[in-house]
Amino acid sequence: MASLSYDLTLAGLSVGSAAALTGIGLVVTYRATGVLNFAHGAIAMVCAYLLRQLTVEWGVPLPLAAAITLLVVAPAIGLVLERAVFRPLAVLGGDPAQTLVASIGVFILLVGGAALAWGQGARADAPTLVSADPWGQLAVAVALVLAVWALTRFTRFGEELRAVVDDRRLAVLAGIDADRVAAAGWAFGSFTAGLTGVLLAPYVRLDPYGMPLLVMEVMAVAVAARMRNLPVAVVVALGIGVAQSQLTRLHPSGWREPLLQAVGANLFVVALLVAALVLPGVGTRDALPRTATARVPTPPGAWIVAVVLFLLPFGFAGSDLTTSVQVPALAVILLSLVVVTGRGGQISLGQAAYAGLGALFTALLTSGRFPGLPELPALPALALAVLLVAPLGLLTGWPAISRHGLALALATLAVGVGVSRFVFAQPYATSGLTLERPAGFTGDRAYYLLELALLGGALVLVAALRRGRTGRALAAMRDHEAGAAAAGVAVRTLKLAAFVTGAALAALGGGMLGMGLRAFDPGAYDPVRGLLWFAAVVVLGADSLLGALVAAALLVGLDAGARGGVAAAVIGVLAILVGRFPGGPYEALRAATRRLRRRPRLTPAGARVRVALGSAPPNSAGHLALCPPVPPSGTIAHSEDVARLPQPSLPPPQREALVADGLFLSYGGFAVLRGVSLSVVPGQVTAVVGPNGAGKSSLFHCLAGTVRPDRGRVAFGGRDLTRLPAHARTRAGVARTFQQLAVFPTLTVAENVRVGAEQGRVRDAAALDRALRLFDLTSVRDRPAAGLPTGTLRRVELARALAGDPHVLLLDEPAAGLDTGEVTALARVLRALAADGTALLVVEHDLDLVAGLADTVHVLTAGRIVASGPADEVLDGGAP
Repeated sequence: MASLSYDLTLAGLSVGSAAALTGIGLVVTYRATGVLNFAHGAIAMVCAYLLRQLTVEWGVPLPLAAAITLLVVAPAIGLVLERAVFRPLAVLGGDPAQTLVASIGVFILLVGGAALAWGQGARADAPTLVSADPWGQLAVAVALVLAVWALTRFTRFGEELRAVVDDRRLAVLAGIDADRVAAAGWAFGSFTAGLTGVLLAPYVRLDPYGMPLLVMEVMAVAVAARMRNLPVAVVVALGIGVAQSQLTRLHPSGWREPLLQAVGANLFVVALLVAALVLPGVGTRDALPRTATARVPTPPGAWIVAVVLFLLPFGFAGSDLTTSVQVPALAVILLSLVVVTGRGGQISLGQAAYAGLGALFTALLTSGRFPGLPELPALPALALAVLLVAPLGLLTGWPAISRHGLALALATLAVGVGVSRFVFAQPYATSGLTLERPAGFTGDRAYYLLELALLGGALVLVAALRRGRTGRALAAMRDHEAGAAAAGVAVRTLKLAAFVTGAALAALGGGMLGMGLRAFDPGAYDPVRGLLWFAAVVVLGADSLLGALVAAALLVGLDAGARGGVAAAVIGVLAILVGRFPGGPYEALRAATRRLRRRPRLTPAGARVRVALGSAPPNSAGHLALCPPVPPSGTIAHSEDVARLPQPSLPPPQREALVADGLFLSYGGFAVLRGVSLSVVPGQVTAVVGPNGAGKSSLFHCLAGTVRPDRGRVAFGGRDLTRLPAHARTRAGVARTFQQLAVFPTLTVAENVRVGAEQGRVRDAAALDRALRLFDLTSVRDRPAAGLPTGTLRRVELARALAGDPHVLLLDEPAAGLDTGEVTALARVLRALAADGTALLVVEHDLDLVAGLADTVHVLTAGRIVASGPADEVLDGGAP
């Protein structure tokens, strides 16, 4: 027994050492660049294929081939990626959303390229670079950790690396070449990926899809190490490897045996699930490129062309029609991503899991193998499968409540990989399953007609979710989550609804796809497919129904008419370019043709002649004014226009104050609020002033509901609001604005304000027009908020807050970014609002504005209120 334990430990150390190499490479790349390299496994696969090509196919000696692969090609791949893909993204602003999509694009491109170059079949003759003896691989992993530790601690480059990790912009200002540091990080990360690939290739399945996915599962060790701590990554990798080997000794009886075997063979997947779903998330910034989800005009006649193209297969026969039946099914799956990703702004890399569950449940129901349910006909089985899968959308929806960006990407990926490994890959669940088409629709033409009907229904549903109150709320959440909550949107509930709806649509499409293929094929729903589908939707228009249809036709058509891998290669290239063409290929083409078109202009004499003939008057430059100019900023309506807003439901004397009582708040043991108490009285303007770091923002967040105090109470009208989230406080009558603009750029000005009118305390159909007139926004009501001047956007935000008829208005530095005239106009409106009975709290650095506006001023210093009273007394008394 001791010998068996020893042997299993050695085998586990071998696996763990390879996993440790992956963790080291991912951590170093992330620390140097801030990018989680999703393509790490694809680079490993390419290097393993290249080593095999050099040795097996071309006869190059193994030492020379290994040197070429690991010391030349692998680092070169990293340098090319840094220079051609990720450095331009950093120059354009370093948006982590675009780097995430580009990283997935590189993964897909390399997988597709490998499939084209070496075929999709598995290879079993990869050369062995290091023997199966684990000590050699373990020595390599430990040596790399020690080398990186020594490099970062005792060299100038290590100091530069730590500086870049702490603050890249500050490091650049200090004279550090951040690009050189990033290039070195990419080169080293690609080297470790290549080393992982050539070490694993002799012992695992070498194919374009299997190895990248295997390495992706091992990403768990880097996530467990918080993407920073190399020793932790190595220890976790070795521990999981040994535990996975030791589990093979256990052979329980009954149903537990296949379950234990599944866990033992996929312990890294379990670790990925735990690391992604339980541990605190990494990379909390937004995960979707906002510009990629912006509204892009649909080309004229595009829908007519799409309908004609989708009707063409009725004229096909044989294999062409058999292939065509996959397109509507895949389009329905991609529409699920339009709901979750395009409209809701939530990244989802696990939609393939829900599609596969839809197909699996349909197959089980039609065969009578679903526990507790009888055998069902095909269409009822499909409908029931959709109902069963929809609640499972909470598997990804629940983590989305508290996770953003990279953390959400990892969580959804982990769910997709977990379902693939623990459900689709288990013979007891999937063996011998077939999927028959519904009675009367067994032929390809009849079934294709049924698919078009289901696709039409899905299009109607998704179109409805992109319009109306729900559509605006989803777009607001996508554009600015905190701003949406402040407008009254129930963000948590909306996220869950989006994921549940997306899971239902994916299940419907998956069941349709399985019926089209007449079998349940686990490979059709593997996690790599999920990445490909996600990238295709994003690059072809994440919020576009037409984009989903085009993506489905492209994915099926390219791989059907050529060698497998063409679709992945094409989508990979487009995903890599998403940072340069965020609006998608059509918008890039439209912009290019617009630049090439020369617009004829009238001469001054021609303009005078046209005016004489009754045309539009020329503008100051002598050209015709073809569209109305944006009104000058600062033109907020006069104070008497406040009467146009919804009237208070209670007269001023009966309206309640917002009260903060003994608020305490600390971060990491440091107290930022120390027993703060104040009242925001109806009909008055209350101001909070103080130096930077005094706790003003923390107090504001406690009042607005974005932060819960450690102790103390926030009450309004006798109701305790302390535990209420931001959207619930808005609906209770406490609205807010933001220091940094919180508008929704992909919505028009009117839609921005309408969100507040629909989600606020009172829903008044006329509130929109009143708010637009009050802040002189009527002339720009139909213009997208993106690109408007700061002063105009401040008015949009105020109009949105007031459209819901709040009793209390919290203003976080409302004068930020405004000129003198705009500040004067703003103060006039705020005084009128207070006179009308609204309670206003202003946190502001502009003491001149505070002196002329506030009735009561509280001075906050070091988390305590040190002075309170009328503005003239407090400010004249030397308040900071």
